[in-house]
Amino acid sequence: MSDDDVMSYARLNTLAGLLQRGRGFGARSALHNPQTAAPLIYDGIRRDWRWDSTDDRALYLARLVQDLRLSLAPIVELLGGDQEQCGRAVDVLELLALGGCDETREALRSYVREGARWVSVLESLSHQWPLEWWEDLGEVARARIGGEPEPPCFTEPWTRFGIEVQRPNPGPPPLDLTDLDDGALLDLLADPGLGSAGKVDVLRELSLRGPVEGLIPLVPSLGTPNGRRPLPLLRQAVDRLGTLAVPAARRWICDDRPWLARLGADVLADHLGPEVIPALVSELADQREARAWCGPDTTARRLARFGPAATAAVPDLRWFWLRTPHSYERAAYLEALAAIGTRGLDHAHTESLWDCEEQARLLGIAHAPDHPEALERIAALRDDPMEEPEVRAAAKARLAPRTPHRD
Repeated sequence: MSDDDVMSYARLNTLAGLLQRGRGFGARSALHNPQTAAPLIYDGIRRDWRWDSTDDRALYLARLVQDLRLSLAPIVELLGGDQEQCGRAVDVLELLALGGCDETREALRSYVREGARWVSVLESLSHQWPLEWWEDLGEVARARIGGEPEPPCFTEPWTRFGIEVQRPNPGPPPLDLTDLDDGALLDLLADPGLGSAGKVDVLRELSLRGPVEGLIPLVPSLGTPNGRRPLPLLRQAVDRLGTLAVPAARRWICDDRPWLARLGADVLADHLGPEVIPALVSELADQREARAWCGPDTTARRLARFGPAATAAVPDLRWFWLRTPHSYERAAYLEALAAIGTRGLDHAHTESLWDCEEQARLLGIAHAPDHPEALERIAALRDDPMEEPEVRAAAKARLAPRTPHRD
């Protein structure tokens, strides 16, 4: 979310609140209330209602603009706004062009010719549009690039245009440790003379191998120099250990260092049996009480592996699915509810067909019931050139004729 001003989400039972959260029900409701929805949709482009950068909104908003046949002028105007507003407008406009809107296609091409942030816009178009839609802008790029104070960030489209890209010095490459055996890697980790960067290189290599049990006694020594966090990639390397780390994790959870205690708790939550269910249910309830929007998806996935035995978590899982503004996590709550065997999910899976998140739409395609509204929406996803390839493929597979089974 933008730091330019302080914003609070509208109540979830309002159209504004639903659209701000990217809920499928919000998109469906907007189709029946276009006059009320229009200013809210424009606001969703003007201001960033995403909880963080992992959340999706561009396709969600572009579809609403297209389906409600809204004027494009307020969106094109945002190209002249601040950097964030310009970026959000570009994301929506380039999708609308893919959906067949010639007006947005020409608006973005005109911006490349005359706009202030044309470099980043052209880079975005080169990644999103067919080559023939932007290749002829090479002459414009060569003429304008000399006056730019900031160098391009990517190779395309500059290499294609014969424009040299000055890349920043990335620093020394990671150490190539592929030829070292496990013992040699562990010796490096235990070497007090090896700096944090070198140890991260070792952990990177270990995270690509099978479980290396000798890592376990070294884990408590692998925090950052200030003692506040684990070294990067330590968690991934520990994940490779699986249940081998459980005995040590029982000790780690009692450590005074919060990062090590948290690591131990995570290992136990991932690998112990049903005895951890009460603790996970309690953790989810605490996250609800604290309105902790980042992280409950991990708790939900851990609960999901216990199926119906985790029924006590259902009220909180429903609560998060309905209310979270962090749309990236929403699919995890629905998956957990389904794994536990919660009743009444047909409406949730159907709503997910309109959700802003790709993973939620995939869940809807896989599990929405065979009623006309859902099947019509799945067909629309299959045929939408703006949609993600994986979603289109899943929709096509769902609607494919089924071959009768023969004995």
